[in-house]
Amino acid sequence: MRFSQYFIPTFKEIPADAEVVSHQLMLRAGMICKLTSGVYTYLPLGLRAIRKVERIVREEMDRSGAIELLMPTVQPAELWQESGRWEYYGLELLRLKDRHGREGCLGPTHEEVITDLVRREIHSYRQMPVNFYQIQTKFRDEIRPRFGLMRGREFIMKDAYSFDCDEAGANRSYEIMRETYTRIFARCGLRFRAVEADTGTIGGSYSHEFMVLAETGEDVIASCTQCDYAANLERAEVLPPGNDGPAAAPAAVEAVATPGKRTIEEVTAFLGVRPDQLIKTLIFVADGEAIAALVRGDHELNEAKLKRFLGAQQIELADAALVEEATGAPIGFAGPVGLKARILADHAVMAMADAVTGGNQADLHLRHVQPSRDFKAAGVGDLRVITPEDPCPRCGGEIQFSRGIEVGHIFKLGTKYSRAMKALFLDENGQELPIIMGCYGIGVGRTVAAAIEQNHDADGIIFPVPIAPFEVTVLPLQMHDKDVVDAAGRIYGELQAAGLDVLLDDRDERAGVKFKDADLIGSPVRVTIGARGIRNGEVEVRLRSAAESESVPVAEAVGLVRRKVAEGYDSVK
Repeated sequence: MRFSQYFIPTFKEIPADAEVVSHQLMLRAGMICKLTSGVYTYLPLGLRAIRKVERIVREEMDRSGAIELLMPTVQPAELWQESGRWEYYGLELLRLKDRHGREGCLGPTHEEVITDLVRREIHSYRQMPVNFYQIQTKFRDEIRPRFGLMRGREFIMKDAYSFDCDEAGANRSYEIMRETYTRIFARCGLRFRAVEADTGTIGGSYSHEFMVLAETGEDVIASCTQCDYAANLERAEVLPPGNDGPAAAPAAVEAVATPGKRTIEEVTAFLGVRPDQLIKTLIFVADGEAIAALVRGDHELNEAKLKRFLGAQQIELADAALVEEATGAPIGFAGPVGLKARILADHAVMAMADAVTGGNQADLHLRHVQPSRDFKAAGVGDLRVITPEDPCPRCGGEIQFSRGIEVGHIFKLGTKYSRAMKALFLDENGQELPIIMGCYGIGVGRTVAAAIEQNHDADGIIFPVPIAPFEVTVLPLQMHDKDVVDAAGRIYGELQAAGLDVLLDDRDERAGVKFKDADLIGSPVRVTIGARGIRNGEVEVRLRSAAESESVPVAEAVGLVRRKVAEGYDSVK
């Protein structure tokens, strides 16, 4: 492809509304163009990268035995009402009505549609296992779309759905997809990790997220330094403390005045105690019921864990009015002693002794509180965020934290949708049973953005070879010099004939402009042809990831470039 005949609108300036590196560079490199909030046009350069990710996805999904289809974007409301998600999914579901007044939505995901297809067409155990997938545009009406393709409203996703007769088969399907995803992201040239994750609005019993490791990632990953355990913060398990218990029972509960002292920092400083001696009492509304959740003062409550522990559809922190109604005190003075609401406590709370809590009265706290003696918990479990001080829940090793960008998510759905929508089959004994499902998603555009977050420098993008829009940029410096132009044309033609994706920058621009654009768009290999080099029978070959160029005879340039590109593919096999 000749630059002069292509469309790559590059920009020097960083767009004002672009907060993260991938968003800035994709706009500057002419890969995307914003239409409206969270919605982008994929320009030719960006589309080439997306298509390369799609090709890898298709090849590996087909290799796994999955079957491609394509489902509608517009979905009827009655399917979502059957599954129970029409109201539960929330405002991210863009609802609409057609001219006949029939309700529907733009599909944010396709569990309902695929379940409807399968209940119509699959009725026997002999037709399973089967896995259907598609690559299709989704729409989720994010309240605050940001970061370009990282969190847009409209996006391209590969979603797949497996159907099995029993748990053993469902587990095999899940493991096949986990292995498939590992191959996909490895082939994309990404450094990533599969981590245990929360199932969120999709539902199901078990899931893994595939995280591209990047310092700019939104998500925090807790991983063990001694074994392969890894989970995101929502899912990372915390072991209960040891059973040593307090040496002796504390004194009787004592009420102490704490005028205006609401926060952990204020109360600990005023009373001269440590944060780990306090019990935080947080009031939530869970499916309409006010509940109290207790964690130690130096710990942070994990709302995803609390939601799972309760089996609730929705939870949210209570507002000031409800806190006062439930506790008799303003925010900052709630405590479990004498509290009428249902109390749930983290393991670490019940191991405390001689604790400080709110007194359920303005400007009052309680000293010498003993869990179990002074209050009872209706439930005790792992309700908090893991910390670096916690041991690995698998091997007891040290936990470390890193940041990542979610690019894929796999779920064990079980019978959540098949029971609700009556997707049933007859087993070998003629018994009617619900089909067991799995769900597997990849954000295609998000994968390209994550690759840029992981692979860039101050000058621009450094694409991994397998997903680079162009594997090679041929850059003649003096377009008025016939020898330079002829050499560039020969090298360009030979590389194309060898099957490489090549961009020839044939613009009559200053060398500095060409170099900056080449670095910005991030082709893995660059061939620079200048008048001085040609007089010496040489051209320069440089990897985008390397600091220095390599001078080679013109006759050897094509062979060297082909080897460099091949090495880029070999390194990710």
